[in-house]
Amino acid sequence: QVQLVESGGGLVQAGGSLRLSCAASGRTFSSYAMAWFRQAPGKEREFVASVNRNTYYTDSVKGRFTVSRDNAKNTVYLQMNSLKPEDTAVYVCAATTRAATNRARDWPYWGQGTQVTVSS
Repeated sequence: QVQLVESGGGLVQAGGSLRLSCAASGRTFSSYAMAWFRQAPGKEREFVASVNRNTYYTDSVKGRFTVSRDNAKNTVYLQMNSLKPEDTAVYVCAATTRAATNRARDWPYWGQGTQVTVSS
């Protein structure tokens, strides 16, 4: 089983950038599809981006966010540029050995999350 630990969150002004990291334990990291979800207070957990053979993004972050992975470091990243107040949420890393989807229920392994707050 894989363990996931996120880092890199914080407080940033609108228009700024942050890079989130998700470090994974285990020996089979390269066999997992990885994703980022986010959850704002009072809202459902929302798919942000995923990476396996291909990358996918929710429409609201296309052109601003970039997901990547470094299998040698067992780490997945989310580079977030041109941040907006509506990006404020807890960002959570997820993993699956199955096909990547945009539904939280399809991802069995989760990190604890890192807070991203974007001020106006």
